[in-house]
Amino acid sequence: MKSAEVIRGLYAITPDESDTGVLLDKVACALRGGASVLQYRNKTANASLKRQQAAALAALCHSHSATFIVNDDVALALEVDADGVHLGGEDGDLAEARRRIGPGKLLGASCYNRMELAVAAKAAGADHVAFGAAFASPTKPAAVHAPLDLYRRAAAEIGLPVIAIGGITMDNAPSLIAAGVDAIAVITALFDASDAEQKAASFASLFN
Repeated sequence: MKSAEVIRGLYAITPDESDTGVLLDKVACALRGGASVLQYRNKTANASLKRQQAAALAALCHSHSATFIVNDDVALALEVDADGVHLGGEDGDLAEARRRIGPGKLLGASCYNRMELAVAAKAAGADHVAFGAAFASPTKPAAVHAPLDLYRRAAAEIGLPVIAIGGITMDNAPSLIAAGVDAIAVITALFDASDAEQKAASFASLFN
C-alpha cells in the first residue's frame, strides 16, 4: 500500500464516542458519502473500548474499501490489522514505528506548523504528513496555526501526500485544496452535521 494511492480526498477522524453502535452508524454514513480514509481517534476511551471500537471500525472500513488508520497506538493498529498508524509529536519514535509496522502499512506524522518536522518524518519512514491547525479548531482550540503558504510549500517540496487538519469546513476547504493538499482531515464539520453522509459527499466532491 502506498500513501500516494490512498491518502486523498476526505480523511475522516472519529469523534470521541463511548457508544460503539452510535460511532459505527456515524462512520458508516461518512463512508457511504465518500470518505476515503478513516482515522480512529478516541482520547477518552479505556483500552478495552478502544480495542472493541478499532476492530469494528477496521472491518467496516474494509467493507467499504476505505483505508483505516489508528491514531497514536502502534500496538493497537497491529492488533486490529489496521492499514496504518498516525503519530503525533509525542506519540513515539517514527523510525521505531516504521520498524514495527513493516513496509506494507502506512505511517503518518503530525508536523503542526513546522516544515522541518515533515522533512525529519520523511527521513524516519513516514509516508504522509499532516499540518495544522489550518483554521481555528473546536477540537483543539489551543493548536498552533499552519498558514496556507506552508501547505503550498509542503505540497511542492516534501514529495509525500500532505493532509490539512483543523477547523476545516465546506467554506474554507477549497483554499486548502487550491494550495495543493492531498487530503482534508475533518471531525466536527462532518460528524456534527445533521446528515453526515451528505456532508461527506460534499467534502469528497471538492476533489473531483
